[in-house]
Formats: sequence, C-alpha cells, structure tokens
Amino acid sequence: MHYQVRHKTRFRYAYPVSFARCNLRLRPVEWAGQTLERYELELSPVARITGTRPIGYLGHVSRMVMEKPTRELVIESRFRMRVDRPTPTPRPGDPSIAAIAGAARGTIDMGVESPANYLYPSPSIPLSSAITAWCAEHLDPARGIVDAGLALATRIHDRFKYDGSATTVDTSPIEAFEKRHGVCQDFAQIMIAGLRGAGLPAAYVSGYLRTVPPPGKERLVGADATHAWVVIWCGKERGWLGFDPTNACMVGSDHIVTAMGRDYADVAPIDGVFTGQEGQKIDVSVDVEPLG
Repeated sequence: MHYQVRHKTRFRYAYPVSFARCNLRLRPVEWAGQTLERYELELSPVARITGTRPIGYLGHVSRMVMEKPTRELVIESRFRMRVDRPTPTPRPGDPSIAAIAGAARGTIDMGVESPANYLYPSPSIPLSSAITAWCAEHLDPARGIVDAGLALATRIHDRFKYDGSATTVDTSPIEAFEKRHGVCQDFAQIMIAGLRGAGLPAAYVSGYLRTVPPPGKERLVGADATHAWVVIWCGKERGWLGFDPTNACMVGSDHIVTAMGRDYADVAPIDGVFTGQEGQKIDVSVDVEPLG
C-alpha cells in the first residue's frame, strides 16, 4: 500500500512574535516494512532550518528558527510512503515473558534499537505499583510475549474510554490510569509503564494510522490525526513488534512509523519556544490518503 501523508500545523499568536524556535520530528524513519519515497517540508513564513540529525533514539529532528515578526506560523510536512508490513500474530514458539526479560537485561548492545534503552523508567513514564499490578494479570512469566502483549493491549482498549477532553500532552500515565479516560498517548504510556514494571523492554512510537470512513461516507480531507502505540522487543528472531492499545490490534500495513523513543517527549512531532506576548492557538490538520 502507498500512502500520501500531509501534516499541517498552524500557530496563531495573540500579538506578533519576534522569535520562534521549534524542534521538528516529522520526517519518518526507515522501519521494517515501510519505505519513504519522498519527503517535503514547507514553512510559512520562510524560516531557517539548521539541518537534520538523529534524535538520540530512533528518529530525525530538524531545528527551525524564525527571526522576523509574524502573527502566524505554518509548518507543513508532506511525504509519500510505501508500507508492506503483514500484521503479526502470536506463534506457539514465541519466547516467554521471562525469557525476553532475561535476554533484555543481558544485552550489551547500546544502539538506538537496543532493548536495553527501553527497560527503565523515563521522564514521562515513571513506574507505578498500581499500573504494574493491573497489567501483571496478563503478564505471567511463562506466557508467550506476543500473546501477552496483544492481550494487554486489548484489555486497555476494553477498560478505558477514549476521551480527547480528559487529558493533555502533559498528563502522566498514573493520572490517566486513575481516570480510565484518555487518548492514544495515554493508553500507550500506561501500557509501557506496565510492561517496564514487569521487566520488559517497551518503547513509545509516534506515527500515523490509516482511517476508514463509515460505509457510504467519503473520507474527510484533513480529519485524520497523529497516532501513538507501543512496540515490544520480542527477541532476536521477531524483533520489535507493534501493539496498538487504542484499537486492540497489532501493527500492520495501516500504521506508519515516524519515530520511536522512551516516551512522548522523545518523539513529539513539534515542540519549541517563542518570544511574544500572551499565548498562541494551535490548529493541526492531518490527512493519510491511501493510494493503492
């Protein structure tokens, strides 16, 4: 499947700002089953880009600097991606949770995809005894890792309510867990907290999800959204596999990976600062168009 993705972010400032600086993590990474064929970044007004570098985990970051007064800044990312990733399923021979935990602790590889980087608490995902205990019901040490990951993702989907007004990007996993409400970021970070509490390597992935309109309805351009899910290291043979607790599924050809990190803060599409008075309003439009 080929996709054309358009991600447009518009900042409107209450008064003209004299300076703005943003980190842009919008260019998708190379990942198993997906190939980036074309990428474009457009800024209005034109601003200075200082180059692209690795984020420290799996992803790319560019620094944008705007130094002339403006009341509006538009950042638009466009790319074409080929995705050919079959949806994985549990297998009888999958390693157990205990085996994965032991193998991850014993690794000496410190590359960006090493499971050793994703075993421990991170700034936005502290460990929680309550989350660990709740997730442990599906994480018996003898259970196969893929079967357990899918079961936990399904449980989160079934027990939590998707509610865009319940949380913000700064909401902690513990707070979202107590509310039992949230969005994809919250569900992913809760699942990661539970997995790490069991000694398992789990990472946060940002990206995009193909959405299918209801029968008889047309796709609404710009009505899609960025998405987040979990990847678990499932051993040397199976590698990193994706689990989507928002949709109770494993990650296949409908998902496009942008970046992988310890938590949302590592892979946020855009963050930064500006110099000006009062606040700003942010509007985001995303379109994930399947091309066949």
